[in-house]
Amino acid sequence: MKMKRLGRTGLMVTENSFGALPIQRLSREEAASLLRRAYDAGINFFDTARAYSDSEEKIGLGLSDVRQNIIISTKSAGKTRQAVLDDLEISLKNLKTDFVDILQLHNIPALPDPEDPESAHAALLQAKKAGKCRFIGITTHRIDVALAAAQCGLYDTVQFPLSYLSSDEDLKLIDLCREKDVGLIAMKALAGGLVSSGTAAFAFFAQLDNAVPIWGIQRESELREFLDAADKQVCLTPELQAVIDRDKQELTGNFCRGCGYCKPCPAGIDIPWVGRMSLLLRRAPWQEYASPEWQEKMRQVEACISCGACASRCPYGINGSQLVRDNWADYQNFMKEKGVL
Repeated sequence: MKMKRLGRTGLMVTENSFGALPIQRLSREEAASLLRRAYDAGINFFDTARAYSDSEEKIGLGLSDVRQNIIISTKSAGKTRQAVLDDLEISLKNLKTDFVDILQLHNIPALPDPEDPESAHAALLQAKKAGKCRFIGITTHRIDVALAAAQCGLYDTVQFPLSYLSSDEDLKLIDLCREKDVGLIAMKALAGGLVSSGTAAFAFFAQLDNAVPIWGIQRESELREFLDAADKQVCLTPELQAVIDRDKQELTGNFCRGCGYCKPCPAGIDIPWVGRMSLLLRRAPWQEYASPEWQEKMRQVEACISCGACASRCPYGINGSQLVRDNWADYQNFMKEKGVL
């Protein structure tokens, strides 16, 4: 597997790297086994977060004995110096390590004040000085914040949603990080599961020397697809470019990326899933969304109170209540046409 240099950190990470958010949904044994398969196949970079429930613990369980051979990044959503440091102590315990390679501020809406001694930024510097992290970075879903972080020179890495569906504005981050020698970590590299080809996604990132995708992996079949692409040294052929062009044409506009930052919904609506249902029905086998369980999940939209909480938290400015209503109406029509409802 080819390696990519993660900006000025100098860390050499595998072109296929592991996003450990989905392993929350696996048992401890299943997660440890999947992580180990990834490691045995050559993957050396694993990204997690304090907010990903037991993801850190599962990495500690599956990979602590090979800690010296892997690179770990984790994140804290703490807003103050002490909150970030408290999170870090829990992360280190869960990961069974004395340090993380990269400590990131999680999904920040704006850069913290670097002059404030009690800020989250101060915590990063304190942790680095104490040897509890080697490098510091931020993650965000806001392009203005990502560009500012790359530009300011205070952060070693920037993590941002990037895929072959990204807008031209978002793609500017790639060149800026290359210019500033900032490590660029691409989350949501499959656009929340909406891209139609993992192979095309691999090829898109293979042409970028400074953007490292952390694939959100939950199944061995998903892992295998990316490993096979690396083994075959897949590149961006005209055929794969045609797949990308078709997806971009079908997914124009501001669609839900499934990031989940709109949650929790006071009415119990699973906004990231419900809000993408119209796309999922047409980009995956629709039958799996026809079950009584999915019908009930979609019907929950009728409890929406239009409180606006989801819209206020969405980093893309999407009106969540309108989105779920539109998707519920489309779902009913679609299922009626299929004879399900």
